Amino acid sequence: MDYSAKDIKVLEGVEAVRKRPAMYIGDTGKKGFHHLLFEILDNAVDEYLAGYADHIKVELGKKWAAVEDNGRGIPVDIHPEKGKSALELIATTLHAGGKFDRKSYKYSGGLHGVGVTVVNALSEEMEIISKRDGKIYRQKYRRGIPITPVEVIGETNETGTRVYFKPDPEIFGDQEFDVEVVRERLKELSFLSPGLTLELHYDGKKEVYRSEKGILELFENVLYEPIYFEDDWIKVAFSHSREGGKILLYTNNIRNYDGTHYSGIKSAFVKVINDYLAKQGKKTRIIWDDIERDLVLVLSIYIPNPQFEGQTKWKLNNPEIKGKVESFFYNKLKEWIEKNDPKPLIEKILDNYKIRKAIERAKEVEESKISMKRSIIPGKLADAALSDREKTELFIVEGESAGGSAKMGRDKFTQAVLALRGKILNVEKSSINKIIKNQEIKNIFAALGIDFKGNLDNLRYGKVIIMTDADVDGSHIRSLLLALLYRYARPLIEQGRVYSAMPPLYKITVGGKHYYAYSDEEKEKILKEHEGKKATVQRYKGLGEMNPDQLWETTMNPETRNLKQITLQNAEEADRLISLLLGEDVEARRNFIITHANLVKELDV
Repeated sequence: MDYSAKDIKVLEGVEAVRKRPAMYIGDTGKKGFHHLLFEILDNAVDEYLAGYADHIKVELGKKWAAVEDNGRGIPVDIHPEKGKSALELIATTLHAGGKFDRKSYKYSGGLHGVGVTVVNALSEEMEIISKRDGKIYRQKYRRGIPITPVEVIGETNETGTRVYFKPDPEIFGDQEFDVEVVRERLKELSFLSPGLTLELHYDGKKEVYRSEKGILELFENVLYEPIYFEDDWIKVAFSHSREGGKILLYTNNIRNYDGTHYSGIKSAFVKVINDYLAKQGKKTRIIWDDIERDLVLVLSIYIPNPQFEGQTKWKLNNPEIKGKVESFFYNKLKEWIEKNDPKPLIEKILDNYKIRKAIERAKEVEESKISMKRSIIPGKLADAALSDREKTELFIVEGESAGGSAKMGRDKFTQAVLALRGKILNVEKSSINKIIKNQEIKNIFAALGIDFKGNLDNLRYGKVIIMTDADVDGSHIRSLLLALLYRYARPLIEQGRVYSAMPPLYKITVGGKHYYAYSDEEKEKILKEHEGKKATVQRYKGLGEMNPDQLWETTMNPETRNLKQITLQNAEEADRLISLLLGEDVEARRNFIITHANLVKELDV
């Protein structure tokens, strides 16, 4: 087990981390907050990938987390150049990690070894325990600075590392760890890491995740038996689902949403299918859209030195990987088709081809009838005066009453308002022809300037903001709109253009002055600040209860409003929930509601 201080390569400088945390973890919201934990978890999984660990334990408190593995333990000997313990260098110096040395880690999920250092810099407190060479070593830190030396605290026959940290409220505010988010990541890792045992401990409970079959366990309710190929550096499986598709991409067990590996799969898949159809004498030429509809695909690759776009690793950029993946998948799929009956796969792709053509024909008919000028929706769309897409935004508003207030209160130069009559069509339960012909949906797409193929070339607004009442009906309308956009205008979400407006729940009047609260906690805080004074609390049930000035001040003014961006990561989870909550399976929906009823914070009665 040759892993010591000399294997740790050092590049200096961590001063900017606390000043610009978003550069390293994406944001300081919920996603960035949990990203700290996942960085530490990635390091533990790296020990599994290197063949040295088979057990990882995650402990979760409200404000703290700890990750422990039974790998080699972090080296503690003195670095030959820096004169400091390797453990301290890893925790306090950017780009100091074994991941820069190929012989220490063949494959690594951590990006350039910055993970532990960034987590340390953004944590109020941190403690690292390393078990190796018969001893237990420990060092403690505060906001990235060591407050104890690397010290021996005991003896042991075990090896491994435990990292405890408490995210700094100066950076992240009053956030807490979400058990469900962590649980989903551990489940994901178990499928990607056959033979690895992952434990989750929280609130006195213990959950264990372990997979023997790997990624094949991710396939449920599919049209045909999953098709699976693998080599020592790649695993790929796919089938088509009855419940909608999902694309899961991973590099060294790190989730990606796009990249050169995915480009390779798409190119090879299309070529193999078109080659097969040509040999069968068919003139049909399919495109990736015909394969992707309802496709469940899991692609996991392991490569040295992955190059990601951004510290959150959302996209793989290694240019050489496209050709490598393309060649592998092309040869494997071609061989599979030659040796097996491809009928279920081919029939599904051809069905998707027919659906795409039907949509294109229907769209052509509709475009011949409808002008994309603002007169297309008389009385419904109040357009923005400015035509610059990136400087304008469209509010999709529930109801005529709220629509009227929004139209009067908006910035008419940059903000457009489209008022809905009520709940739109549920696309999960409707045929494509019915969806295309639905007037309310046609109004939305025409106002946006987009088509049902997700083409954004003529998109008219830079932001699409869903603004509904803060009640059950409002939440349902928002869900229906998100389902529509996810299924038929997904690039809007992928480009980060879709938002949900967060109107206040309460107006609090104290001595003639108005305060707005966006949560029960905020309401209680305002009341406490004015304790002893007469206060009137109004609970907003609908946007229509606000006058135009109030709606502008609380929900539409870019300087004061609170918007929630709908991200691709959120949308991926929504893919499952859309099918579950808006689809045909009543029993599954009932079970979900019963299971999650205790999580409801704002009960609308």
